[in-house]
Amino acid sequence: MSYFIGIDSSTTATKTLLMDDRGAVIGVAAAEYDYETPRPLWTEQSPDLWWDATCQSIRQVLAQTGVPPAEIKGIGLTGQMHGMVLLDQRGEVLRPAILWNDQRTGAECDEMREKFGKDRLIDVTGNDALTGFTAPKILWVKNNEPEFYAQIAQILLPKDYVRFKLTGQYAIDKAGGAGTQLFDVRARNWSEPLLEALGIERGWLPPTFEGTAQTGVVSAEAAAACGLVAGIPVVGGGGDQAANAVGTGAVVDGVVALSLGTSGVVFASNDRPLIQPEGRLHAFCHAVPNKWHLMGVMLSAAGSLRWFRDALAPGVSFDDLVAEAEAIPPGSDGLLFLPYLTGERTPHPDPLARGAFVGLTVRHTRAHMTRAVLEGVAFGLRDSFELMKEAGLADVTQVRVSGGGTRSSLWRQILADVLQAEMVTINTAEGAAYGAAILAAVGSGAFASVPEACATLIQVTGQTPVGQNSAVYDEVYPLYRDLYPALRPTFSAVSGQ
Repeated sequence: MSYFIGIDSSTTATKTLLMDDRGAVIGVAAAEYDYETPRPLWTEQSPDLWWDATCQSIRQVLAQTGVPPAEIKGIGLTGQMHGMVLLDQRGEVLRPAILWNDQRTGAECDEMREKFGKDRLIDVTGNDALTGFTAPKILWVKNNEPEFYAQIAQILLPKDYVRFKLTGQYAIDKAGGAGTQLFDVRARNWSEPLLEALGIERGWLPPTFEGTAQTGVVSAEAAAACGLVAGIPVVGGGGDQAANAVGTGAVVDGVVALSLGTSGVVFASNDRPLIQPEGRLHAFCHAVPNKWHLMGVMLSAAGSLRWFRDALAPGVSFDDLVAEAEAIPPGSDGLLFLPYLTGERTPHPDPLARGAFVGLTVRHTRAHMTRAVLEGVAFGLRDSFELMKEAGLADVTQVRVSGGGTRSSLWRQILADVLQAEMVTINTAEGAAYGAAILAAVGSGAFASVPEACATLIQVTGQTPVGQNSAVYDEVYPLYRDLYPALRPTFSAVSGQ
């Protein structure tokens, strides 16, 4: 039997997953680490943590399963996006990596808009400048750490540093490259005009590959460090959200991935590049060859329910809290919840946005408030769907859900009713690491294509919309959408800005 490895280098741990050629997850191991916050709003991490954790988790999963390393036929990589790793001419790390959630680059985002033009930036890269992306981080080093900037020979993302340590090769996948905001998203490669405008050397950026393409093989040195055998192919892989979409089967038009964790992510695959002209959605290349995707991100999804439970029902289990809400009718008897507890990204890129209950009366109970939270999050996710439709997304036929919030049958039903699409769960919860392993299996020739692999390996169980509930939500949703513009001046005032 053949086996495939998926390695997910996330912000707080590296996970190694071992999958057989029938799609069964044979073993999973993880090694945890932390990141540094040297100043407020800064987040940095030593790349050595990812490599050490990679070696540790590979050895653990091989020990757990007893699979001979010689039977591993491919490795796929995924991990946190947008982080910046700077290497010198010897391949040595120049400074700690600046991570995706670092917020220091506001001035550099303005610099990008000034030098290239905001509209042109969105049109070429698919996105407006954001502090989390890689490009403004490079400019920040140029502006603030010229001694390091002068030594740059190579710029990598976190997972691609792991690739370098595994294979000795510099390479990046198309999805990860698009997430740097230095890509021409339509051409699926680096944008020479943008690099020239920003003064970033083309030679610093690695060659780009599709997610299933071989980028190198495990070196003898890496094999000794990780307990593998030399020569195992390593494919391009993809950023965490793109690999998660592969792991859930969101690889064809009409099938959307929805992740309901602390934050909420809506991910839609497209056969052609679609760009929201105001940059209110992320538009990137997919990890699937010659596919693209749109992505919306809300910052407090299941995090809203956690806040509500901790603040107003401490000690009550989530199951018991949600069970109370089942007795409340759709629309929560006129109670609305705005889920902007930590600001918002989609559809309103506003760090000053705030949460709110609107419509409270003396007849409303904790159960009403719980259901309003569930519905408010669903409405917030619908905002992303509406923007995707405006950008030209084909009709959504099925939503594949993952994340802790989707364990609730009631919440899944509310999502189905609000989004008016079949809501399905899948047979594995391993997400990005599973998707990386699938990409490795396709790259090795075990399957002819990623869609074929997903159709073969992934099983789904679904819930369909209830028509009368959807009719209620169609009436309530416009009221929800009116809340943000009405309350925006208040949000600014209470924030002192």
